[in-house]
Amino acid sequence: MSIVDEPGAVRDALVGGIGRRDFLRAGAAVGAAAGMAPLAGAAPAYAGHGARPPAAPREILQPGSGPIHGKHYLRSRPDQVRWGYLPAIGSQPVLRMRSGETVTIDTVSHEGILEDQGRDPVEYFAGHGVPRSEVLRDAVEIARDYARTPRNFDVDGPHVITGPIRVDGAEPGDVLKVEMLSMLPRVPYGVVSSRHGKGALPRLAGGAVPAGITEAEIMPPVGTDGRSTGDPTRYGNVSVFTPVRQGRKGELTGVLPRGRAGRVAFPLDPFMGVLGVAFAAATELTAPELNSIPPTLGGGNIDINLLGVGSTFFLPVFAEGALFHVGDPHLAMGNGEVALTALEGSLRGTFRLTVCKPGSGDAPSVAFGYPFAETPDAWVPVGLSDPDGVRGGQGGDLDIAMRRAVVNALDFLEHDLGLDRAVGYAYLSAAVDFEVSQVVDRTVGVHGVIRKAHFAD
Repeated sequence: MSIVDEPGAVRDALVGGIGRRDFLRAGAAVGAAAGMAPLAGAAPAYAGHGARPPAAPREILQPGSGPIHGKHYLRSRPDQVRWGYLPAIGSQPVLRMRSGETVTIDTVSHEGILEDQGRDPVEYFAGHGVPRSEVLRDAVEIARDYARTPRNFDVDGPHVITGPIRVDGAEPGDVLKVEMLSMLPRVPYGVVSSRHGKGALPRLAGGAVPAGITEAEIMPPVGTDGRSTGDPTRYGNVSVFTPVRQGRKGELTGVLPRGRAGRVAFPLDPFMGVLGVAFAAATELTAPELNSIPPTLGGGNIDINLLGVGSTFFLPVFAEGALFHVGDPHLAMGNGEVALTALEGSLRGTFRLTVCKPGSGDAPSVAFGYPFAETPDAWVPVGLSDPDGVRGGQGGDLDIAMRRAVVNALDFLEHDLGLDRAVGYAYLSAAVDFEVSQVVDRTVGVHGVIRKAHFAD
């Protein structure tokens, strides 16, 4: 494979530029709850985009080490995680908890352990100046020991999925309310990857060129496509190693090389790409409808970058106990996620899971049939192009996702906020931004941002 980076500059940033102490501090210096006591009642105050992070752990967050904010704690173990597939309805839970309780989950990023990267994170990250002691032990164990299902790099999803968690009292027809209480980067580095045939500028099956671009504009370039070899390490995929730098005020940024001109830096804003409940019924662990790539009505690989600390995600429940699961941890992501991945990096996330019953008023009405998000500042209706996954067959049509996001927004405005539907339609056109969530997960997504301040009067 091809790796794009500057190893000398990376080592300088990791060890010299920010210093060894700051390297360790940077690993978890983001998250509004980083220095707080174990969570009990109210969620922590939302730090917001660009806010200075509070005190943080000063270590690599290996399994069991450092702050664990939740009442429950779940690790990512090779014999319990699912690599590339989601839990089905009826799956055995790895943890059971009561509604309203909190759980801290150690998630593992797939980047650095995938087959096209050698499936050896110690060796892979050593090539970028990271010592073995600063590679996560659970990542090493999963790459080495995972055997629950055979791995097929060309078919399976890439994500390491942790769970499912049974929430007592959750029944089909309910909503699971998921509150994001803290998101701690476990290591101060991540990876952004682009792979042939995927992303916003793909080479399609059989060598076809997507409408709107030329063959010369495909990324990675067609001439580097080695998929015909059948050996993922020779596919020519591009992974960009990205160290994390801590600023003077404690802010964290991802750092990318800019050739002779220096570097480009951007702020971190951690969130989980995969947040889901069991949606599909299947007996095989690798059934196509359980593939971790496309999002569905059960959430899954939803990839909405507003779902950071302080946000809430509402998911319709389809299985007894909901069977909540997470994965695909992100350190930062732009809307669209155009190259294929975000800045991928392992996170320790803490969540409150609460069951909402029909008629209780505890969840938006739309959420009883469709995923719905909320931030401290906005309500976020969601639209997916193919919400039933492989059963729908609509694929990656952004027009469909947009229409569904608008309909869900209208339903929310009418039934929850009391707007006349025609007035709501006019309001959406005049004042609401509809943003592309992602265009790379087969099923594409759009979300609206309805600002709460508009309804303050």
